Amino acid sequence: MARRVVAKAPVRLDFAGGWTDVSPYTHDFGGEVVNLAIDKYAHATLEVDDEGILSVSYTCDVPIGSGLGTTGAINVALLAAITAMEESEQGRKAVAEQAFQFESLLGNRGGRQDQMAASLGGWNHLMFIGDDVETMPMDPLTSATKWLQRQLVVVDSRIPHVSGDLHSGIWSRYDAGDSQVKDGLMAIRMAARTMANGIQNDRRDQVVEALNEVCRGVDLLDVGLHDPFRVVIDPLLESKAVLGWKALGAGGGGCAMLLCNLNTRKQVEAACEDAGWRLVEWSPDTEGVQVSAS
Repeated sequence: MARRVVAKAPVRLDFAGGWTDVSPYTHDFGGEVVNLAIDKYAHATLEVDDEGILSVSYTCDVPIGSGLGTTGAINVALLAAITAMEESEQGRKAVAEQAFQFESLLGNRGGRQDQMAASLGGWNHLMFIGDDVETMPMDPLTSATKWLQRQLVVVDSRIPHVSGDLHSGIWSRYDAGDSQVKDGLMAIRMAARTMANGIQNDRRDQVVEALNEVCRGVDLLDVGLHDPFRVVIDPLLESKAVLGWKALGAGGGGCAMLLCNLNTRKQVEAACEDAGWRLVEWSPDTEGVQVSAS
């Protein structure tokens, strides 16, 4: 009898700590990331027809390579459909690891945060120790999430980038002992701890502090990662219409998120649209990967 399995997995906003979930940094120092799954999804479909022929297909609600963790979400959805994922935290973590290992086999030098967000959904405070991932308690005050939904603008610059290429350059410098890269990674890692506390306790000053510290750390990695955004965002920072921001994913193009000051959201959105950037509407996803069969 023909069978059809459908899975969907959310992409994510990485608030702080991205880059530090990648080996060898996780082995040398340990990484730390705060991210939030959102209601934009990768969809995977597995079909077996009456003759036993299997076909697999996927789509994504946002462009691949946008900096929202699309590749990780796609592979989580695919693996969840193929493996009949267990509906438990352990089952979800297992699918996330399978998706990561699949990407590694294809030569991707990335981390594990995207797959974890796609599998678990919701807010995640993740520790990366060697090849292990530990989920830290993360239950923010409702007021913090609602504040971010009001004030955080997510945009797609439509500037293409290839995350793997960006990672390759940075990690080559890290492997060579570049002290500036190491300082940048440590700044990004410590910002994740500040961000986790800020979101957990609705300390908005700490959220802003963490965003600014992430930007400082990324500039130490490579100022070019922020260059595609500066012409639009720097004037908004100078006028204090934007309190803090970060490139999503590896940077160098794709999406960014801008934390607006009180009553400046429309001004910020207009500036982004005037630059040809696309606004990405978002809400938190709390379910993670979902699988259904028929």
